[in-house]
Amino acid sequence: MTDSILHIGMIGCGYWGPNLLRNFAQQDGVRVKTVADRVAERRAFVTKGYPTVATVEDHQEILKDPEITAVIVATPAATHYALTKEVLEAGKDAFVEKPLAMKTEEAVELTRLAAERGRILMVGHTFLFNEAVRDLKRRIDAGELGKLYYLYSQRLNLGIVRGDINAAWNLAPHDVSIGNYLLGETPARVSASSVQALQPEAPRLDDVVFLTLTYPSGVVMHCHVSWLDPRKSRTMTVVGDKKMIIYDDVAQDKLQIFDKGITRGERVPEEQATDFARFKMITRAGDLLVPNLRVPEPLQVEAKHFIACVKERKTPLTDGHNGVAVTAVLEAADLSLARGGAPVDIQIPAAG
Repeated sequence: MTDSILHIGMIGCGYWGPNLLRNFAQQDGVRVKTVADRVAERRAFVTKGYPTVATVEDHQEILKDPEITAVIVATPAATHYALTKEVLEAGKDAFVEKPLAMKTEEAVELTRLAAERGRILMVGHTFLFNEAVRDLKRRIDAGELGKLYYLYSQRLNLGIVRGDINAAWNLAPHDVSIGNYLLGETPARVSASSVQALQPEAPRLDDVVFLTLTYPSGVVMHCHVSWLDPRKSRTMTVVGDKKMIIYDDVAQDKLQIFDKGITRGERVPEEQATDFARFKMITRAGDLLVPNLRVPEPLQVEAKHFIACVKERKTPLTDGHNGVAVTAVLEAADLSLARGGAPVDIQIPAAG
């Protein structure tokens, strides 16, 4: 299949769908054949911008088309499980926007189904295809930061307010997937707190959510997500005993590497300790490095990766197991919110 044209169908072309359509339509060796959407205005948008792409109201027409072998699911989060299951059962490969599912057991089921049917299942954790994030990962793995202490992230903006999922499900999949990727592990437990201001009558439509993730290695990650904030922020700070790095997706310089830290020196005599630390703390303030990174559009890289995985039958970086881990964290966070912020252990069933 490596030299043939890959025919792709797409279900949903709402908020994020046009970005996916544009990036997949630009790929060599690919033809986006059909887009399905129930909303007439969205179908008209596709027809105007992509006259060679057919549009249909019923996604079943995509599933029944034998020429279409891969399908993009870009619909509201609550529909991901059912639609992806239909795609896999139709014998087609699936690219699913985040999150893979709203329940861990559903994400596991999809992952198992893909394995049983020999299908490619990939989740749209786009930031794992961001060159700045990948560079940060390489530096962590090379030991440049030394022993990692903690991470914290902010994903904030004024809007877009959702009426179907809370800020955690809408925004935190990015930060959780990045954290898991950088550390190479999945959190053992999570605690969460929130503010629900704009839609107080609706159940669990939190506008602001704070997550604290504790990883098996002992590293702690704090995530702050909000669609009710005066400024746009897309940052992650990683602190180690050798260096500290700030990743800022909004800034022109995506990475800032700080050669600074604090090390513990000799013990302070008991009579001198008083209110200060019992060991001398030595502060190191070295250089600031801003690497010159070439950062192509992550969606382009992501689309190329999915196409390569389909044509070469390779396991995607963001496969079903990757999606299961993120869903498990967010589902446990929901439980923590319901329990007033109590820590909840994260259970991830084997997905085959």
